[in-house]
Amino acid sequence: MRGAGHDVLYIAEFAASLSDVEVMALASREGRLLLTADKDFGELVFRRSQTVPGLILLRIDPDNAQLVRVRLLEAVGQFGQGLFGRYVVIDEVRFRSRPL
Repeated sequence: MRGAGHDVLYIAEFAASLSDVEVMALASREGRLLLTADKDFGELVFRRSQTVPGLILLRIDPDNAQLVRVRLLEAVGQFGQGLFGRYVVIDEVRFRSRPL
């Protein structure tokens, strides 16, 4: 995503010890979308009323980095700024989206 010109913070690079709630708080403070492969974030948002500007859940094998990149760029192209305020699930063939 950085290579495509997107401003990306990768938690593992600078704060790997943050809890999920702390990661969400950071995303909220900085007005960032949260991109994850961890379904627990959806639980925090929908069942525990945690907030985040936007949540993207990747349901693609992380070993298939090329497909992950392609699908992410397609999602950004399709939704653009509309990713904010939404929960978007990205899999190999479709996007599912709902308001947060």
